[in-house]
Amino acid sequence: MTDQPVTLAVIIGAHGVTGEVRLKLFGEGVDTLKSYRSFDAAGRTLTLKSVRPGPNGAVARFAEVGDRGLAESLRGTELTVPRSALPELGEGEYYHADLIGLPCFSSEGEALGNLVAVENFGAGDIIEVERPGIDGKGGKRFMAPMHAVTLADGRAVIEAAFAA
Repeated sequence: MTDQPVTLAVIIGAHGVTGEVRLKLFGEGVDTLKSYRSFDAAGRTLTLKSVRPGPNGAVARFAEVGDRGLAESLRGTELTVPRSALPELGEGEYYHADLIGLPCFSSEGEALGNLVAVENFGAGDIIEVERPGIDGKGGKRFMAPMHAVTLADGRAVIEAAFAA
């Protein structure tokens, strides 16, 4: 496991005139953010003063952001923490960030490529796998439902029926 940054939220705009920002959340909700004092925001540190549920996510106040203009200029900024700052997980649980880059194989042993994304469109997690490309360019991609994937020994094994 590397200590790569993990995105917990993204600033989607200003809220009011005093520097609060609206956040799109990628974690378990507002309470998840409360357990972190600060975030990396595109190379700068933002210190969390408060956060509460808001429209389509959350509303947060950071010590370094005191007016609407600065809040609006941060639109699109990802709020990250190091992977090592995330809580430990139980047996069978995983963080999406830990899966990105895993080599993927079919249940019959065929090398399929690398896991490049984990998506959830409402019916459960789906992994996206990129097949090897030609001349250093990325190859074609396919998706498989997470229920058809076994994670073990630093790799993902996909049931052959889903390994298109």
